Amino acid sequence: MDHVDRIVTQWNKARPDLDVGPMETIGRLSRLAAKLRSEMEKTWKIYGLNPASFDVLATLRRSGKPEGLSPGEMLDLTMVTSGTMTNRIDQLVKADLVERVSNPEDKRGFLIRLTQQGFATIENAVNDHVETQHRLLKGLSAAQRDSLNQLLKAFGETIDTDA
Repeated sequence: MDHVDRIVTQWNKARPDLDVGPMETIGRLSRLAAKLRSEMEKTWKIYGLNPASFDVLATLRRSGKPEGLSPGEMLDLTMVTSGTMTNRIDQLVKADLVERVSNPEDKRGFLIRLTQQGFATIENAVNDHVETQHRLLKGLSAAQRDSLNQLLKAFGETIDTDA
């Protein structure tokens, strides 16, 4: 019996009239999400990053646009508010991980791009991040991971209003 089993058992005794089955799935997903996030944060911390800064640097790196992204593109790719994005970028500029440069396609606008230090940081951080993710999933076979991915995708589609 795991922690979630104990909670569900207690609810079944306390409220046998309720079907608490969904609590089992959602409880396990919640506990796993917290544990996974905690382990990934340990990796990011090595590089002086947090979830927000890793997200911005990773977005810039994976975009395939070394010239940088506009603030609008950053918002589309990260799904945060403009105020939140501005704060994240300001912090990363102060840390010399990103810079604002003139947008050659819009003289009034600017692009956000990785500095050399930012590029080196995200290259190393993402290598370790992927290693961490492999370590976290090592208990599952490739077939189990594929099945889990399909189940989670299907589950997400049933509750995602943006899909």
